[in-house]
Amino acid sequence: MMQGMTRYLDLDTWPRRAAFDYFRRFDKPYFNVCTRIDVAALKAAVAGSGGGISLACAYLALQLANAAEPFRLRLEAGRVRVYEAVQGSTTVLRDDESIAFAYLDPAGGWRDFMASAQASIAAARDPRSSFDPRLDDPALIHLTSLPWVHFTSFSHARNWGREDSVPKLAFGRLAADGERLWMPLSVEVHHGLMDGLHVGRYIEAFEAAAAAPADWLADA
Repeated sequence: MMQGMTRYLDLDTWPRRAAFDYFRRFDKPYFNVCTRIDVAALKAAVAGSGGGISLACAYLALQLANAAEPFRLRLEAGRVRVYEAVQGSTTVLRDDESIAFAYLDPAGGWRDFMASAQASIAAARDPRSSFDPRLDDPALIHLTSLPWVHFTSFSHARNWGREDSVPKLAFGRLAADGERLWMPLSVEVHHGLMDGLHVGRYIEAFEAAAAAPADWLADA
């Protein structure tokens, strides 16, 4: 995905400058919000499409992240870079129970995303493929899934020696409740770059998109 011209926030005029300076010096500057999303309508909308609920959730997550500037901000040597677009990096479980990484580009519509994501995931599942975490690519949203657990809390692995400001999302096991189908959702972000308000807006947008997915999947 082309990132276009490099752009940085003007920290002198950024209303969050004080919070940025405060939180970015923390030993653990990240905060995590866990909630649950009703994905019944989304699952029904993609039934028979060949994509499935997991890919649909990844697609919505990336589309919404690209629509929200705070999720495209990254720390870069004391500055805050604004990426025009971000992709997804998702863990993939191989047949031998090892993991690999696949990369998802949400630039096209649902049908294009589904095809390219399935190809990327299939390639990552090949035991001959390389273990490729792309640590030097911050223009990502890190995605993972824990389909065995309907979790209520979640914590991601961290390397304290790196300036990691990539948002990280996790999806959990679905649980039916009458007409509802609850999916755990974890959103973990760098507090220097955003606050609870921004995560709350992102989750609200995810809830709305999952409840009325027709416009998002119009090309399915």
